[in-house]
Amino acid sequence: MSDSDHTRVDERPVGAAPTAELSVRNDPDHDRFDLWLGGELVGILGYRDEAAMPGAVAAPGTVLALMHTVVKEEFGGRGFAAVLVAQALDDIRDRGLLIRPVCTYVQRFLSLRPEYGDLVDG
Repeated sequence: MSDSDHTRVDERPVGAAPTAELSVRNDPDHDRFDLWLGGELVGILGYRDEAAMPGAVAAPGTVLALMHTVVKEEFGGRGFAAVLVAQALDDIRDRGLLIRPVCTYVQRFLSLRPEYGDLVDG
């Protein structure tokens, strides 16, 4: 996988990608959200429990540090990274957690989508 989608936030609405074929699944065994296109893994959003990071002050299980977003190079430029991040943030919200956006893609995504600002810790 390459970081090709990592460098830019797609300005299209989240629904602009063919979301009917896309699914995002939390994979806690690997500390990541997986983006699937049909039966193919095409992207990941890696995370860590912030409490496990050096110098963290968050209580365990309350804040996820979103570390990196990667979409396979051949799937870049289609808005897939935005779908991955949006659906991961929706899942995080549903679970009552907060985030620390370490990943620069996630930081830019949040700057363009203030409706997710309430998820940012601190």
